[in-house]
Amino acid sequence: MSEPTAVLLAHADGRLASTPFTSGSLAANDPFKRLIAYAGTDGMAAGVVRASGRFSATEYPFSETIVVHAGSVTLRNQGQALQLKPGESAVIGRGTALEVEAQAESVWAFCADTQLVAANAPGLTALTAHTLLSPSAPPDDEILLSPPPQCRSHNLFVEEASNLRIGIWDSTPYTRKSRPHKLHELMHLLEGSVTLQAADGTDLTVNTGDTVFVPLHAPCAWKSSVYVRKVYVVK
Repeated sequence: MSEPTAVLLAHADGRLASTPFTSGSLAANDPFKRLIAYAGTDGMAAGVVRASGRFSATEYPFSETIVVHAGSVTLRNQGQALQLKPGESAVIGRGTALEVEAQAESVWAFCADTQLVAANAPGLTALTAHTLLSPSAPPDDEILLSPPPQCRSHNLFVEEASNLRIGIWDSTPYTRKSRPHKLHELMHLLEGSVTLQAADGTDLTVNTGDTVFVPLHAPCAWKSSVYVRKVYVVK
């Protein structure tokens, strides 16, 4: 079994990363054909969808975050509509009665929790880039290689049944050493640039507009020399 590693999914301009993808769906009732970069035994999955046209689901089977990289994607649910342009993102709650309209050649990164849970949280949640944030804890002192940063965050979507947290985070520059990642995390950089680390020790640079996924237990360092603001999906 290969060691888990951070994987870049898509670039700001809509190009797919050079990450190895596997074509397929996440379940029999998945409305999309996907390019899957990671699918864990605990139900977390991440990758990319390239699609055009209309799709629907009576009860969407997953709780899923999408980040649009090219084209335009409109999500509709019971009178609610979100039109997402490149750089914009939203959460589709598990159990949502969903209609999707994807402009020709649309591309979006995704992070989905496919596990079965007792309670659904249907609906659509926009992940607004300029959400008001509150102070949050910096990395632990023992892993820092720089002075502690000032960090802020805000959860915009919480699913208690699966311990899923999705929102916006920002930080002043800092550096920390590599350690196994404590959770699954999708990151979409709204501003700034950061250098992470792949399992083989090579640097993985994530720039503004890029989307990356770091699996649970993957070795991961962090080095940022500028302010960073990101969308996060953690579990």
